[in-house]
Amino acid sequence: MAGKLFKAMVVQETANNKYIRRIKDKSVDELPKGDVLVRVSYSSLNYKDGLSASGNRGVTKKYPHTPGVDAAGVVEESISKNFRPGDEVIVTSYDLGMNTSGGFGQYIRIPADWVVKLPRNLSLKESMMYGSAGFTSALCVYRLNIHGLTPDMGKILVTGATGGLGSIAIAMLDKLGYHTVAVTGKPEAREYLTALGAKEIISREEAAQGADKPLLKGLWAGVIDSVGGDILAAAVKSTQEWGVVLCCGNVASPDLHINVFPFILRGVDLLGIDSQKCLMPVRVQIWNQIANDWKVDNLERIISECTLEILEVEIERILAGKQRGRVVVNLET
Repeated sequence: MAGKLFKAMVVQETANNKYIRRIKDKSVDELPKGDVLVRVSYSSLNYKDGLSASGNRGVTKKYPHTPGVDAAGVVEESISKNFRPGDEVIVTSYDLGMNTSGGFGQYIRIPADWVVKLPRNLSLKESMMYGSAGFTSALCVYRLNIHGLTPDMGKILVTGATGGLGSIAIAMLDKLGYHTVAVTGKPEAREYLTALGAKEIISREEAAQGADKPLLKGLWAGVIDSVGGDILAAAVKSTQEWGVVLCCGNVASPDLHINVFPFILRGVDLLGIDSQKCLMPVRVQIWNQIANDWKVDNLERIISECTLEILEVEIERILAGKQRGRVVVNLET
């Protein structure tokens, strides 16, 4: 494989401190050291990829760089006894696509302990329909289950509902029998969210009402929040007794203005969801759940597919907050 060329998106910093993205030929010799070389078949687009692709130093410290925090493909070379050439694998999270050359290239080389064997009943493309966003959604469901939250205990609020994480969370919870309430700032998305399984739809403004008050009427048995800020504050204050709030994003704001009342008067749990460094035994368990009991029917309805050559358009869309559902990147073409 030494010297083999492959296509990749490369983000470069210009002399005037701007960042440009180009599809270039790279050599496998340029990849970092690692245990496993994977030929990437599919990747997917996440908000973190958009940040890396636009020069965000909080995500990626050095450029030129190839983003892509998700990758699914076939092992070409391995010095690990756990993986052999021909194995189909998934790599998400850890440092992939951040400071390690990522899934927006046709090859990646990574440590073996970042790699998950593709579960049965899941194709490489399907795994990237979920990707980091879908894995995080499933991790939220996993934490709800640990908390003991069953469908008969009440409604689940899902913020950022038209994004990849929110869309899959709604579809997954609907499959499992939960009553979901979707929060969106896109009135035109009502039909889309209803088709996913949302039983009620409210606006961002309605979801954020009362964020400045000490406590609100208990409405939610659980919350999956990917936006932060006032919406998360209001959600915490309007969660019912012994409810659970899962925090997994900060698209609106990283700040959270709350008090102790929801915790000491209602016993509300506020849990952080970190899929990037999820322990491998849990990671494997969740991917197997995604492939089986939690597998969403007709996931294709929320998926669009693109190639590296037109990925630029999708990056601009996700950075502008206009992406709906999930974008799968086909690297086989």
